[in-house]
Amino acid sequence: MDMKREYFEDVRIITSGTVVFWFLVLIAGLVIYPFILPNYYVYMANYMAINVIVAIGLNMLVGYTGQISLGHAGFFAIGAYGTVVLMQLAHLPFVIALPLSAFVAAIFGFLIGFPALRLEGPYLTIATLGFGLTITLVIGKIELFGGRNGLHAPELTIFGWHVKSDRDFYFLLIPITFFLAWFARNLIRTKVGRAFIAIRDADVAAETMGVNLTYYKTLAFAVSAFYTGVAGGLYAYVLRFIEPELFSLVMSITFLAYIVVGGLGSIMGSITGACLISWLDLQLRNILSVPYLGDWLESLSQNYFSITGVSNIQYIVLGLIMILIMVFEPHGLYGIWIRMKKYWMTWPF
Repeated sequence: MDMKREYFEDVRIITSGTVVFWFLVLIAGLVIYPFILPNYYVYMANYMAINVIVAIGLNMLVGYTGQISLGHAGFFAIGAYGTVVLMQLAHLPFVIALPLSAFVAAIFGFLIGFPALRLEGPYLTIATLGFGLTITLVIGKIELFGGRNGLHAPELTIFGWHVKSDRDFYFLLIPITFFLAWFARNLIRTKVGRAFIAIRDADVAAETMGVNLTYYKTLAFAVSAFYTGVAGGLYAYVLRFIEPELFSLVMSITFLAYIVVGGLGSIMGSITGACLISWLDLQLRNILSVPYLGDWLESLSQNYFSITGVSNIQYIVLGLIMILIMVFEPHGLYGIWIRMKKYWMTWPF
């Protein structure tokens, strides 16, 4: 019988020989990936990994704590601009500038968490949306942040290692992503994670049982903002250039799509949802170059819509996927995986 006898069995990663095998396969695959595939796919992996970090952080807030946010593009911008500015003006090394800017994002998250004590549902959504839009406007007005012209990321050097190519950055980014995913997994299984889930399920009952709503709601926002700030600082080095227009409302909605598609309240769902939507986002940008399909879409847009609608086809597909998943599988990709797993465990019965 698979019986847990102590708390540490909840947080350990390796639980069986099967897990050891697939874990080693995963590590080996991640190591050889950038050596066997073209540079574009390495860039794609970096883009996916950054969005995975955002999705994990946002899912801890939305999926585990039940607090909705449409302002995470603001935390993302704080992390990106904070990292670049601290390295350029304060001449801090990357290993200090990145967590420091993420900590600043966490402070803003903590402050935004206070309205969550009195607001919920659409009212909290509007409050966080206002924050996200305000941050973008403020950054665009300050010359220290490059104004509307944006900023170029400075050269990245870590302990004498010059990170120049996408492959170099891959070997920096993947360990960070893995560590943050592992930390989030264990955090959810601790007293803090159980308090988050209790607040999500019934905040009044949780408070009656002794859960400090003020502390844990603001903590959820702070942790989520910290993750998003880390991702923002890394994002600045994927693009090598940042400007205020990048951190729009559409970005916040896309972040929310990651966890809705992947599955709310699931670390694995955050990973799968972010990877799928990131891949679709990159692929659908060049949809007009697809033989026959691109010509048909362009003709359809010219006759019934406008040509600019074709360039935004990824958002149409994104919305369609979200609608289909919410109708047929509310638990997202993770729910599909659970169904498949249960089916094969009980097959052929």
